[in-house]
Amino acid sequence: MNTMAATAHSSASAAGPRPGLRERKKMKTRTAIRDATYRLIQQQGYDATTIEQIAEAAEVSPSTVFRYFPTKEDIVLTDEYDPMLEEELRARPADEPWFDSLRYVLRKAISLGDNEGPEVTRLRTRLMVEVPAVRSRMMESMSVTGRLLCRAIGERTGLDPEGLEVRVFAMSLIGGLMETSLYWAEGGHREDFAEVVDRAVDVLEHGLGGAAGKAAGAETPRPQGHPA
Repeated sequence: MNTMAATAHSSASAAGPRPGLRERKKMKTRTAIRDATYRLIQQQGYDATTIEQIAEAAEVSPSTVFRYFPTKEDIVLTDEYDPMLEEELRARPADEPWFDSLRYVLRKAISLGDNEGPEVTRLRTRLMVEVPAVRSRMMESMSVTGRLLCRAIGERTGLDPEGLEVRVFAMSLIGGLMETSLYWAEGGHREDFAEVVDRAVDVLEHGLGGAAGKAAGAETPRPQGHPA
């Protein structure tokens, strides 16, 4: 997902068919552009990095960069997780509780992000915090992932994917995951990201009551001699 994405880069699931030569060339070009962008940003910062520099480092033309990524922000944010994650949601057992399915798919997304390297994941989320244009573009892209999630939820629950309830739930999840990525980056990436995501899903599943109870339990000292 783009918001996870922030974590969030494989274009097909492991079980999917091997892409053809044309598609593999496209993937190679996209990867070269991304890698060049990350390298330049780490060396000189986001604002100082230009499309012309990215094109030169990736050994493509500026027009090719724009053909694959409409904006510089898209290079940082775009991933190919969405189709794979939608497929994974659909493949979960029909009788599995929804939030169990969701946790499974999110953990898989995190593991895929780990394959790209922790330094890239941290860079992406740090830019979401530090660069308003990146954060703004992320918010714009949320609607695309939200529509995908609505379809998956509708198929799973039998509810209208265009209905208010499904749309509110889907966008609550997408927005929650974006805030999770921001929270993780603002904290210097010190916490385990998978655990932070689990906490976020707990809030969506149980509301603030569970979190408030945990906080109260942590802050209230147990009376001396009180049995555990």
